[in-house]
Amino acid sequence: MPEIQTVDPAVSRAKFDRQIGWFQTQAGVYRAQGCFLIEASFPTAFFIFAPPKIKPQIIGATVEIDFSNYDLRPPSVVFVDPFTRRPIARKDLLLRMPRRPHLPGTPPDMISVLMQQNALPLSDFIQANSAEHTPFLCMAGVREYHDNPAHSGDSWLLHRGSGEGCLAFILDKIIKYGTGPVEQLQYQFQISVGAMVAPPPAIPE
Repeated sequence: MPEIQTVDPAVSRAKFDRQIGWFQTQAGVYRAQGCFLIEASFPTAFFIFAPPKIKPQIIGATVEIDFSNYDLRPPSVVFVDPFTRRPIARKDLLLRMPRRPHLPGTPPDMISVLMQQNALPLSDFIQANSAEHTPFLCMAGVREYHDNPAHSGDSWLLHRGSGEGCLAFILDKIIKYGTGPVEQLQYQFQISVGAMVAPPPAIPE
């Protein structure tokens, strides 16, 4: 649910409209990457993401992005059910957003070998307190990250104006680390779908 609007609504609405207007000029580019804007009504925008490499197509994730008090406050990004638009539990989200460490100077072939041998530690931009809790994007520029006590030393005001937290930043990160690299579904016992997975060399840094 959107937080109470304390910034002049006209200011946040104008910034929201600019973000959505920009997206509409790029909608074709994002559609090719599996990102679709379904509805935008201040202060929230509802997006669906589909991994473009998986056939037949599936919904990989749906998010509501809340621009209340933008940009004195960063946007909130909540993973929701595509039908009810209610927040979902981590166990109900197929999406992973793994990231490998930055290895300057390492040849791509060596990185590929290390990845295939599971020799590189991976982090995940999607975090949750447990499988039953609502997942959140753990990255600077997202409200849930900056509101988390673990990141109290990394104020949003240190990032405001940097480009982090804008709509393009959020969408591009979900595509780059989430739906973009995915090439198959992983099935568990009794034919239940466990997760969408990317081949190890495709996981970005």
